[in-house]
Amino acid sequence: MDGQGDEGQGGRWESQVVVEGMHCAACAFSVENALSQVPGVLEVDVNAATRRARVVWSAAAVKPSRWFAASAAAGYRLLPAADLFLRARRTREARLALWRWLVAGFCMMQVMMYAYPAYVAEPGDMTADAAQLLRWASWVLTLPVLLFSCSPFFRSALRDLRARRVGMDLPVALGIAITFVVSTAATFDPTGPLGSEVYFDSLTMFVFFLLTGRWLEARLRDRTAGALEALMNRLPDSVERLGADGEFTRVAVRRLAAGDVVRVLPGEAFPADGVVLEGETAADEALLTGESRPVSRGCGARVLAGSHNLSSAVRVRIDAVGDDTRFAQIVALMENASLQKPRLARLADRAARPFLAAVLAAAAAAAALWWHIDPGKALMVAVSVLIVTCPCALSLATPAAMLASAGALARRGVMVRNLQALEALAAIDTLVFDKTGTLTGETPRLGRVYCRQGMRPGDAVELAAALGQRSLHPASRAMTAAWAAQFRSPPAWELLQVTEHGGLGLEGRVRRRGLADAEAWRLRLGSAAFCGVQPLDIESAQIHLSDPKGWIASFVLNEELRPDACDAVAALKAQALAVRLLSGDRAAAACEIGRQAGIHAVQGDCSPESKLGTLRELQAEGHRVGMVGDGLNDGPVLAHADASFAMGNAVPLAQARADFVVLGGALGAVPAAVAQARRTLRVVRQNLWWAAGYNALCVPVALAGWLPAWLAGLGMAASSLAVVFNAARLALPAGKSESGGC
Repeated sequence: MDGQGDEGQGGRWESQVVVEGMHCAACAFSVENALSQVPGVLEVDVNAATRRARVVWSAAAVKPSRWFAASAAAGYRLLPAADLFLRARRTREARLALWRWLVAGFCMMQVMMYAYPAYVAEPGDMTADAAQLLRWASWVLTLPVLLFSCSPFFRSALRDLRARRVGMDLPVALGIAITFVVSTAATFDPTGPLGSEVYFDSLTMFVFFLLTGRWLEARLRDRTAGALEALMNRLPDSVERLGADGEFTRVAVRRLAAGDVVRVLPGEAFPADGVVLEGETAADEALLTGESRPVSRGCGARVLAGSHNLSSAVRVRIDAVGDDTRFAQIVALMENASLQKPRLARLADRAARPFLAAVLAAAAAAAALWWHIDPGKALMVAVSVLIVTCPCALSLATPAAMLASAGALARRGVMVRNLQALEALAAIDTLVFDKTGTLTGETPRLGRVYCRQGMRPGDAVELAAALGQRSLHPASRAMTAAWAAQFRSPPAWELLQVTEHGGLGLEGRVRRRGLADAEAWRLRLGSAAFCGVQPLDIESAQIHLSDPKGWIASFVLNEELRPDACDAVAALKAQALAVRLLSGDRAAAACEIGRQAGIHAVQGDCSPESKLGTLRELQAEGHRVGMVGDGLNDGPVLAHADASFAMGNAVPLAQARADFVVLGGALGAVPAAVAQARRTLRVVRQNLWWAAGYNALCVPVALAGWLPAWLAGLGMAASSLAVVFNAARLALPAGKSESGGC
């Protein structure tokens, strides 16, 4: 299973599954209802656009087979998201859909050929027997369309009727069946109550149009939401592993363990996170870090699962496998995002089922109004109303656009954890940056060291490195990097216990290695206030080391502005956003970095609480505020911002509090994401207006009897395609906006 709670085998589990036979919002409702009614199923999220579901269930109360069976009873088969045969099954389904479309198209052309003489012949040009023969030929050619091409519509409608619910295929199936019955009655009994008109050409034509729309829609949807699947399929099935005999043997990737040595050939993907032991190559990490150019990976360099080896064979020691890899964390982020329903999508979904009931009522009213004039015409008017008003476009309007944008951002190295955040990001007017690890590089360099009497600078660095070795904060990493650069061995101090106080520093106990009886030394590493010391009177960033006796050392850190920070700030200002800087560092150091980046509203000496207070003040003034932080000590601010970004490769992605995670650390991704979010909201509004306007225009025309069934089918297919095509534009790169430099 994909996840397990802390309660062991009786805890909460989370499973990702693929739903077969689902293509609309009504289907998603049906699956959610079926699974939610199973005792022990705690949460269900189903996304019709991606055909995936997230199920949270209690292992103590239910087995997966129970809720798998409940979904199957509702007419929707579930498959594990990691099913090895899922891709092959999807290929077979696509091939079968293509055959249905081809049969409908061939029969439509033949039926149109037989119907053409009846449209152009003058009275007396064609005998009654010849006209009847053409009708019989059309009836025979319509049967394959009805029995083969239309089978998905009838199966779905029958499933909905058995479950006593209304689905989007029910109006379509009713329209097809009524058209065939009216035309068949006219063929067998031209003088009967349903009249002498046949509509086989209209039936085959609108089935062809519907299948064309469905097929293109599925292709576009897979393309726009395909970043997740493209990422998940990057791991190889097998790899060459070094055996005890010194020979390489190809084994399944799932059999790898930390410590194994593998050989990755050119063109293969790295199967797990590891370190290059032998060889030098270039790796494609575009989908993992957003770096579009190949990166050099030589001996001692880290490689990531899912990245591709481009140039030469290398030996790699495996450090992390399975869920512990960065690849698995990114996939988990994308899976969760693909299953979320934005607010506008939830509103459309809630409107879909009542709308379908209104469609059936409108069709019945249309038939009743026309019945006394012409029963055959009345039924065909009802068919036009049933088909033209299908709310597929309304249900696809929001999720298609959101998923297209999420895929486009993923290809730029920005993971969207919360689809709703795209709507919030489009509305922000203020963006707040953290300083250390966000505007500046992830790991600052140690500059000067000031020590108390009797303490050597090297010993102070060793103590700070020992205390900070388990922390991901940039300042802690600077100390461990400074020690590692000078000495190859780990610090001589053993870390017994450490507590990280967000935005303040570290507090812990260290003891000399090998001296179990020695007394532990309690230390603090962090800000001047946290350590109870006076800060140095310099503008540079600094951290301090102290013990119960007082000050031990102060470390001056040289922070460098990220290369693209100036351009990113200028681009944000060009988007009419107010840019601010909040930092826990000293005001002088924060102002200097703000000056270099072009940010004038700077506030230093901020604790996490004061950062959150400033954020809430801005929101209370009516501002919509976005936050960009390193994801380490900015958790409360990131969580309370209207939209938030976490920067940095070292952030534990699965635990980040942000709505967006920038994998490669490029600040240029932030203004690009804002621009993409604004484009997304424009497209969503266009889609919703199109869906509403289309129905407002076509329903009266259909009720008036001016819309033939084939044109209704064309309109329905065209409306869904228009929505999906419009959303697909979001997958294309936006035009580059001008931005200033430093």
